[in-house]
Amino acid sequence: MFSPSSPPAGLLEKVFQYIDLHQDEFVQTLKEWVAVESDSVQPLPHLRQELFRMMALAAEQLRCLGASVDSVDSGFQQLPDGQTLPIPPIILAELGNDPKKPTVCFYGHLDVQPARREDGWLTDPYTLTEVDGKLYGRGATDNKGPVLAWINAVSTFRALEEDLPVNIKFIIEGMEEAGSVALEELVRKEKDRFFSSVDYIVISDNLWLTQRKPALTYGTRGNSYFRVEVKCRDQDFHSGTFGGILHEPMADLVALLGSLVDSSGHILIPGIYDQVAPLTEEERKLYKAIDLDLEEYRNSSRVERFLFDTKEEILMHLWRYPSLSIHGIEGAFDEPGAKTVIPGQVIGKFSIRLVPHMNTSVVEKQVKQHLEHVFSKRNSSNQMAVSMMLGLQPWIANIKDNQYLAAKRAIKTVFGTEPDMIRDGSTIPIAKIFQDSIQKSVMMLPLGAVDDGEHSQKEKINRWNYIEGSKLFAAFFLEMAKLH
Repeated sequence: MFSPSSPPAGLLEKVFQYIDLHQDEFVQTLKEWVAVESDSVQPLPHLRQELFRMMALAAEQLRCLGASVDSVDSGFQQLPDGQTLPIPPIILAELGNDPKKPTVCFYGHLDVQPARREDGWLTDPYTLTEVDGKLYGRGATDNKGPVLAWINAVSTFRALEEDLPVNIKFIIEGMEEAGSVALEELVRKEKDRFFSSVDYIVISDNLWLTQRKPALTYGTRGNSYFRVEVKCRDQDFHSGTFGGILHEPMADLVALLGSLVDSSGHILIPGIYDQVAPLTEEERKLYKAIDLDLEEYRNSSRVERFLFDTKEEILMHLWRYPSLSIHGIEGAFDEPGAKTVIPGQVIGKFSIRLVPHMNTSVVEKQVKQHLEHVFSKRNSSNQMAVSMMLGLQPWIANIKDNQYLAAKRAIKTVFGTEPDMIRDGSTIPIAKIFQDSIQKSVMMLPLGAVDDGEHSQKEKINRWNYIEGSKLFAAFFLEMAKLH
C-alpha cells in the first residue's frame, strides 16, 4: 500500500537489501522462538523450565551479536496456594558505549499467554505457520516478533561490518503476562548503574490502529480494578424458604453495580471527571488526522453500533476519557439449568480505565464514598466491603521528544507515509515505571497490525510487518544518530 517516498541512499539501502535477502532466516529464528512454550500465566514447573529455556536462547542470541549480557536472578514467586516457583532471569544486555552516541534501550518480553490447539487454533500454536503472508503462532506479535525485529536490525549492521549508529541496551523479561513480577524492583535498583547512560527507552508491545498504516503510540490508560462484596451469611438460601423476607445480597450488588455508569457510558461517580486533563486544540487536531474507517472498524468488531458516531468521539472515549467496565459476579449461580438459590455472599468486579491526570488513590476514595452512599440508602442489613485490587497510573509522553521525531522520519523512509499518532486504551505499566523510575523519554513504536489477535486463538504477525519492522528499527537508529 505504501512505498518509500524516496529510495534510501548509501548505507540505508545496503541495510534494507540485506534484510530483504535474509528475511527467510529471520522468519526461521522466529519459528524457533515461537516453538518454546514460554507461558508465564499457568504456574506449572514444566512451563517455568520452558521460560528459563526461552531466556537462555535470547541471551545466547545477544551474545552472538557481541553484546555483554547479564541474566539477573529474580528469585522466587510465592503463589496463593503456597507453592513456590522460580522467576525467570531478566536480561540486561549492552552493545557499545561511545559517549558521542545516544544510548537507546529496548524493552521487550518473551513470555506468552496460554495456548492449546483445542481452544480453537487452526494450527499448532507453538509451530509458526505461514498462510498468505501471515505468520501464525503464540507470541508471534506479542512479543517475540518485535523483540527479534530489533535484534534483526542490530545484526544487519553487524553482518555488513558497519558501525552501529547508536549504543544499544536491552531489558528483556519473561513475566510480563503475569504482571511483570520482579521487574519494577530491578529497574529501581539499576537506575544509577545500567540505566545511568540511557537516553531513550523504546517499547514495541502494542499494535497499529489499522491493518496497513503505521502508528506511534504516545499514551496509555491506567487501571483501577475493584471488588465490591455483599454478604448476608456464608451459606446460600433456598428462595422458596427465604425469598421475600431477606435483604438479598444479589439485589444489593446489582443496585450497586447499576449505580456506576449510565447507558451512554458516562460514569456516575461524583468527581470522577474532575482530574481529567482538558482537551486542547492541538490534541483535537491529532484525532482529526488519524486514518480510521469507522464502518470497517465497526464491522471488524462485529458490533451493531457504538455509543458515539464520529471518529473523533470514539477515539477520545477510547484514549483520553475514563471508562468503567463491569466484569463479573463471583458467587452467583451461573450454570445451565434452573437452580432456585439465593446466594448468601456475592462479589462484583469492575474496573475504571484512568487517563491523565487522574490518580489511583483519589479514584479509590471516590469509588468507596459513592458505593457506601448508595448502599446506605438501601437500608440493607447485609455487610458491604469495597477494595481496590489493582491501581495502575496512566502514561503520556511528549511527542516533541527527539525519539518521536526520529521515529516519524524512519516511518516516512520505510513506509512512505506519516504515522498515525495514537494512544492505547489499555494499560502497559512498564512505560510508567520507566518514566517515573528513570526519568527518561519513553516511546512506544508498534510493529503489528490491528488484526494480529494478540492473546487470541489466531495470533499472528504479517511477514511484511515483521520484515519492514526490522528495517524500521534500523532506520530509527540512523535517524536517532542524526538528531542527537
